Amino acid sequence: MMYELKALPLSPANDPWESIDRRIQFGKNILTSVEFTVTNLCNLRCEHCAVGDVLTHKESDDRVPIEILIQRLEEIPYLDTLSITGGEPMYNKQMVEEYVVPLLQYAHRRGARTQINSNLTLDLERYEAILPYLDVLHISFNYLSAEDFYKIAYVHTHHAVSFAQAEKTYQRLVENTVTLAKRGVFVSAESLITVHTKDKIGAIHRKIKEMGCKRHEVHPLYPSDFARGMQVLSLVELREAYHQLLDQHEPDLWILFGTLPFYACSQNEEDLRLIRRMHATPNVTVRNDPDGHNRLNVNVFTGDVTVTDFGDTGPLGNVKSDSLQECFERWQKEPIFQKYNCFCPQSRCNGPNLLVANTYYKEVDFRNGKGISLS
Repeated sequence: MMYELKALPLSPANDPWESIDRRIQFGKNILTSVEFTVTNLCNLRCEHCAVGDVLTHKESDDRVPIEILIQRLEEIPYLDTLSITGGEPMYNKQMVEEYVVPLLQYAHRRGARTQINSNLTLDLERYEAILPYLDVLHISFNYLSAEDFYKIAYVHTHHAVSFAQAEKTYQRLVENTVTLAKRGVFVSAESLITVHTKDKIGAIHRKIKEMGCKRHEVHPLYPSDFARGMQVLSLVELREAYHQLLDQHEPDLWILFGTLPFYACSQNEEDLRLIRRMHATPNVTVRNDPDGHNRLNVNVFTGDVTVTDFGDTGPLGNVKSDSLQECFERWQKEPIFQKYNCFCPQSRCNGPNLLVANTYYKEVDFRNGKGISLS
């Protein structure tokens, strides 16, 4: 099946990171997606960074040999997608040469889709080595101006950054995006709905379209790492922001809603109205959470295997001694996961992730609900 997926272009009808399709096929969650953390370095310190607590100013010398990582991938029967993240994965040239490129090459040869999460603010030539093996260039974009970028991207820096520096970096981000999009690279821009962006989300959407991106991925802000102290929006505020964005949707720009805090088993008619609208709007999709449902993260420095959005539960194993399949099966049996391990195929819903549930639904056992039909 993964070769059939590879033969089709990425589109709302073909999102290989989506976790529910394999669950429908096999009747259970299976491991089809692996994400590698390849650096803890980054040239930015964004206010919303989900890995801010582990960012450093010096790279660790301890690394799992690339041969072990490839061997662990070889043991997975179905590898639909491989993602690279950090920090800024392209920041350390040595890591790009010794880990990023070989991992992307392996996945590409195997027929899996590939993605790298980058802030895209480095010199354009830095990205040339990965483009032949890359399906999705995923960037973060929450700005309408260099002033917005300056306020958001340097909140947690340990040294002063001038506005002139920030403006230059922002312009490079925009120019890199435009240039790569014109070259046919599938650039997917992610925006977070926060207290700062909720009233600008439609304008940000248009800016992303103007830059040539193929997809706009939209998530609410959740309180993790650097974002722990940020104001979390209410469900009412989020509903309003989602409707605003749908009202201003550029029809030929794919919107992908992720970690959506609204479910088809809701007893709130306003929730159901929004969900029906999302599913009925052309070129709009709602992605089920991959983490723990079909994806694991591997840290190439420690070898630890984790479920990214459930990081507080600790490692499930280590690639030096454990197969990824063993780690995935351990997670499926974790008591903390069971409360959210529900499945409504008629709603195309594979249940929430822990960040969403802990933020808005602490007392809800999702296994007791039944979602409406959205077919």
